[in-house]
Amino acid sequence: MAAAAVRTGPSQPPNSTVYVKNLEERIKIDNLKEALTEIFSEYGTVIDLVAKKNLKAKGQAFVVFEDVEAAERAIQEVQGFELFDKPMLLDFAKTRSDATVQSEGTEEEFELHKRRRLAEKERKQAHQAAEEQKKLKRPATGAAPDAATSRPVKASRGAGLKSSNPGAGAVVPEEYLPPNKILFVQNLPEDYDVDGLTAIFGRFEGFREVRLVPGRKGIAFVEYEAEAGAISAKESTSGMGLGAESKPIKVVYQRQ
Repeated sequence: MAAAAVRTGPSQPPNSTVYVKNLEERIKIDNLKEALTEIFSEYGTVIDLVAKKNLKAKGQAFVVFEDVEAAERAIQEVQGFELFDKPMLLDFAKTRSDATVQSEGTEEEFELHKRRRLAEKERKQAHQAAEEQKKLKRPATGAAPDAATSRPVKASRGAGLKSSNPGAGAVVPEEYLPPNKILFVQNLPEDYDVDGLTAIFGRFEGFREVRLVPGRKGIAFVEYEAEAGAISAKESTSGMGLGAESKPIKVVYQRQ
């Protein structure tokens, strides 16, 4: 490894997880993780290493050490060194990793940590979706409306816009709605009643009730005392196969 000319210090408070960016994106994930493990194991016990191949996570990794001191040593020594001809940029992670919380805390603390992380992830997705929809509705700067351009245009299928009303605002797709304590369940088998759904959703923290919609088959609302229970239920039941055909159900947050 060769040192880069410029080295920068960490911007986050010390913790046992090191955030690595500016990694070579063309390297296979398994090869990248193997190389990172070999490098960082020199500075302490690595209990987890996360690197993903999806577009938003490419070129990044999280290295979780057994203790903060090992993470500090790694950042001091590896900062700016080249891996696959690119200088690695290191910092402490903004939040504690799952592996750290699981090893240091109780099972209840770990479950709470996961729920908070999932809630924050879904809030970000909802915000990003809303911003994208705003961009689609925003007119071009300086463009003067005329008969051709001001006419309501029917949105393409799945675009998430209200096409019939020219004054309508952006609509966030169901999949990116922010967390709340009520779930909207769809694609339910017709023979599932309140008792059957309570058996599924009642095992999650803070369960209150299942509400069916009179005259509407295949849908229901499930309410919890707080977001935490709804988040756990959504993550555990979305896509679950029910009925004789094991048809997957769709579980989203209720639109507010």
